[in-house]
Amino acid sequence: MASVSIYLNFNGNAEEAFNHYKKVFGTEFSNPPMKMKDMPPREGAPALSEADKNKVMHVALPILGGTQIMATDMLESMGHKLVEGNNFTISLNPDTKEEADKLYTGLSNGGADSVAPHDEFWGYWGTCKDRFGVRWMFNVMKPQGQ
Repeated sequence: MASVSIYLNFNGNAEEAFNHYKKVFGTEFSNPPMKMKDMPPREGAPALSEADKNKVMHVALPILGGTQIMATDMLESMGHKLVEGNNFTISLNPDTKEEADKLYTGLSNGGADSVAPHDEFWGYWGTCKDRFGVRWMFNVMKPQGQ
């Protein structure tokens, strides 16, 4: 079922923040948080330091009314820099790749900083900043067990 969530970027303290939010909202993580060390190695990608390996790659927490907040730690070693304005993204989770492509095409038109949706190890993913400066993410998750 399609859904929308709010995706937050942190400067190395996503785990601390989400443990706090978990207490505040009295909810549990949607899935166990994934760490950077859980990513499969990528050809040409820089090696992660021991500290970076334990940073959050992805975490999700339901809050109110079916809304979910998600997050990652931005890593300077991977060229990420957290600045006000790039610390959140509206994450769209359509049901199909075709719907993700349609949304991406419409939102990325005239925008910048785009990565067209493509297959990743967790599903079909892409991102863009629209012409109004709003960041969007597109995720069609792989069915469990694939």
